[in-house]
Formats: sequence, structure tokens, C-alpha cells
Amino acid sequence: MQITVKLRLRDRHVADLNRQARAVNVVWNYCNERQRQAVRECRRWLSYPVLAALTAGTGSDLSLHSHTIQRVCRAYVEAHRMHKKPWLRWRGRRSLGWVPFNTGHVAFDGSAFTFRGVRYETMHLRDILAGATIGAGSFNADSRGRWYINLPVAVPEATSASIQHVGIDLGLKDLATLSTGEKIAPPCFYRASEQVLATAQRARKTKRVRAIHAKAADRRRDFLHQQSAKIVKTHGLIVVGDVNASTLAQTAMAKSVLDVGWSSFRAMLRYKARLRGGGACLEVSEYGSTQTCSACGSVPSSRPRGIAGLRERVWTCSDCGTVHDRDVNAARNILRLGQQTLGGGAHG
Repeated sequence: MQITVKLRLRDRHVADLNRQARAVNVVWNYCNERQRQAVRECRRWLSYPVLAALTAGTGSDLSLHSHTIQRVCRAYVEAHRMHKKPWLRWRGRRSLGWVPFNTGHVAFDGSAFTFRGVRYETMHLRDILAGATIGAGSFNADSRGRWYINLPVAVPEATSASIQHVGIDLGLKDLATLSTGEKIAPPCFYRASEQVLATAQRARKTKRVRAIHAKAADRRRDFLHQQSAKIVKTHGLIVVGDVNASTLAQTAMAKSVLDVGWSSFRAMLRYKARLRGGGACLEVSEYGSTQTCSACGSVPSSRPRGIAGLRERVWTCSDCGTVHDRDVNAARNILRLGQQTLGGGAHG
């Protein structure tokens, strides 16, 4: 399987990477300008071979490797195909730094690596496994100007050591409710920083605003890593509801949805389940999981319904008399659906 390893670079490399990022922006904007010209003159989309030919030989002028320029052209074509617009947004001073590279252009030695003959050091004392296959990656800057290297690395899949199964219902009141009854409270790091963020925004302190956003994102990411690792280490099958975060992010609940980080949490569960021996992580439809009784399987008349039913946290099945915690019941139904998908039995 393939995972992405993200390593932060030492601050001494910031100036060099910022220069390369500006050169990458020049290539991107040139592709964008030629695309706009092609649309206006002959109504056609430029392909990767055309853009690669147009930018050939510019590496020496921009102090960029030719393979990096080719990666930028390919990324532009892929983004253009995805968004289906006549041309894309320009990359300017406020664009987050990005420098892509091809497979085989990075050679690791412990916590340092060589790229284009220059040695870069990371702030993580983490070795890339000897003999690991490293794919095409990129250097990326965050909103605070810190640089990272993102490396797709092929690693062997582990074998699950646990037979325990668990269903997970994602929510806002609790980040996750497990079929075992355990609940993980939402971290709400963005909400906790809203007051200081508003003060910085009113004072127009741009760097301070970026630092607050980055700190909240870092804390959220660390929290999700801890919780996902804990679940993966103790369960062989993890079944998660397919709640649509992107749709809910367009509603009045947007801040709360983005603050809990459902998408990141599910992504972490998926790759850690395969990497650390958690077995499997499935996503199943959560439709009807709240209203179906996990004890008898019926959809009783006493089930919580509609918007008003969101306030009903505990309900009793009118068919079998079982008293349910709303979210635990949903998690158990999600687990059952996952087990049916795999054709397995019911493990605790």
C-alpha cells in the first residue's frame, strides 16, 4: 500500500524553497495565460505534451529542474480537466508555496535528504525505511510559511492481530460514538480560538491570523491522529458511516463540521488500519441508522424523526422495548451493515 509521509523542514531552507515556489508560480501562470489565449483564439484546451513543449528549456532561466516544470504542467492539465473551466486561478504572492518533483529525485539519509544536489534537513528524527519505494512528491508551505516535504511511500501491509469489530457514528455533539458505547468528545480547537482570531482580524494582523489558523489545524490533526491510532490498535474491523461533510459544510453548521474534521479522521482510520495491522476500515451508508432498532432490526413508530428528532438523544423501541442512546444505536447499525458487507459474524 502507499501512504504519504509528511516531514517538516528546517527553517534555514525557507528562502531557497520560497524562490523555487515563485518560479513554479511563473510556470503555472504561463500555462494559464497560454490556455486562456487558446480558448479565446481557437476554443481548445491545451494538452500536457503541448504545455511541456512550450515550457521546454526554461529550467535554466528559472533555476528549476526540468522534471519539476513537467510536473507543474501535468498538474495544471489535471486541475483543468477536473474543474472544467476555460482557465484556472492565477498563482500569486498569497498562494501557498508548492514545488513538485518526480520519482527518484530525492535521496534520503536518516532524517536528511538530497534534492538537486542540495542537502535538506527535517525537524523529525524519522528514517525512511531502507529500500522503500518513494513516489513523485512535493514540497509544500503552510499558512505560516513553514515548509514540509510530502512523500508517497510504498510500505507492506500489516496483518491484523485483533478480531474485535467496531462501528463508528460521526457527529457534532460527539466527534465519534463507538458501538461499544464509548464517545469521543469533539476538540473544537477553532471554536476555542475564535475570540483571539476576531481580535487579530479586526487589527488586520495577517501573520497573527495565519498563525492562529495553523495552530488550530495542528492541534486538531494531532488529536485526530491520537484517537484514530487508539481505535486501530484495538480493532480488526472498523466500520464508519459515510456522513457527507462537504454538503453539511455549506449549511449553518459549517463551522462545527469543519472544526471536527470528519474527512481527515476517516482518512486516518483507513490508512492506519492497513498500515498498523488494524485489518480493514469500511465506509457504509448511514441512512436509517438512527431510526432502526439495533436490537430487533425494526423501524418502530417511536423512532426519532426529522429536525425535531435531533434533540431526542434517548428513545425506546415501541416494538421490543429496548432503550437506545441515539448515537450508540446508530453506531451498532453501522457495524451490522459493515459485517453484512463482508459476510462476517457479529463480534463485540
